[in-house]
Amino acid sequence: MPFYYDFDDDLSVEDRGRKADIVSRTASNLLELRARLDDEIPPRTLYETLLVATWNIRWLGKTERTDESLWYIAEILSRFDLTAIQEVKRDLRHLEQIRDLLGPWWRYIVTDASEGSGGNDERLAFLFDTRKVRFGGMVGELVLPPIRGKGGKAVNPAQIVRTPFVAGFKSGWFDFMISTVHILFGDDVRDHPERVYEIRQLARFLAKRQKDTTAWSRNLILLGDFNIFDTEGRALRALTDAGFEIPEEIRQLPVTNVGKEPRKYDQIAFLLENQRYLESPKRAGVFDFFATIYSDAKLSSYRSELRTSQGAVPSNKSSYYRHHWRRFQMSDHLPMWVELPIEFADPYLRSMAGRRRPAGAGRKQRV
Repeated sequence: MPFYYDFDDDLSVEDRGRKADIVSRTASNLLELRARLDDEIPPRTLYETLLVATWNIRWLGKTERTDESLWYIAEILSRFDLTAIQEVKRDLRHLEQIRDLLGPWWRYIVTDASEGSGGNDERLAFLFDTRKVRFGGMVGELVLPPIRGKGGKAVNPAQIVRTPFVAGFKSGWFDFMISTVHILFGDDVRDHPERVYEIRQLARFLAKRQKDTTAWSRNLILLGDFNIFDTEGRALRALTDAGFEIPEEIRQLPVTNVGKEPRKYDQIAFLLENQRYLESPKRAGVFDFFATIYSDAKLSSYRSELRTSQGAVPSNKSSYYRHHWRRFQMSDHLPMWVELPIEFADPYLRSMAGRRRPAGAGRKQRV
């Protein structure tokens, strides 16, 4: 959980006259949020399981988020051992604040900001608890290698607009490479060709890298915002055709986007050396924070604070609150998580116990 001993001092409030009310409101909301997190997300363990999440936190570092919202985000992130975060902007101030709220044992690694209009000035990040997860030293931004063009000539392919990020980690018995992405959206159609292209090229590249004899690990997790509309289209098949597995527990999860159209934008896929890493215990979920904080029922508590980015009062506060303001305070995506086993002492010892030598093996023979 985050550090709460400086809660009153750390919660910066512009309206000093209302600070007591805002502190009280935030504390009450955190209690409600924590109770719902306790109900929906498994407790973190030291040895047995690893909780991995992916969360596109809308424009983290650029929007005018309140400190109140950062406390809520930190509380949610504290429930996972390792989270891949998309849409971190060039300014790292909010990520730094969240890390500070979580405590000194939390670390993050982050890419440089992607340039160009398609890159949208975005970074990708991994946030992790060093008491549970060890950074393995391998990290990089992925660049697609040359491909064979006409006449067999090597040509450079179109690169993925927001450069994917890969890193190596260890937790318990489990060492793994994890890659996070924010795939191009393109046109608002089910299988926009450039979106499918990015997913296909990336999945094939990573699958080939996983089979390489010099691969840092044979266990690969690919997760993030793929902008996939559903589980039946070509976009998702581009993942599975390359060999990635999306467990049924994840396929059946509710949608992660907060919008008019229900879509399966966010995904967690696996390409593992040993399928025991996907065996029981295994749970997965999507956490809907708007069921508690910034819910429709709490509009009245924020009505006086609603302003546009230019400082104007919106004409329709109810619509502005639901469809814009709260999505920039938190996100227009919900965090998706999966629980993985990381302790295999018993099956390992059972496999060793079965390796008995035949009678007389290794004994000296009489002449």
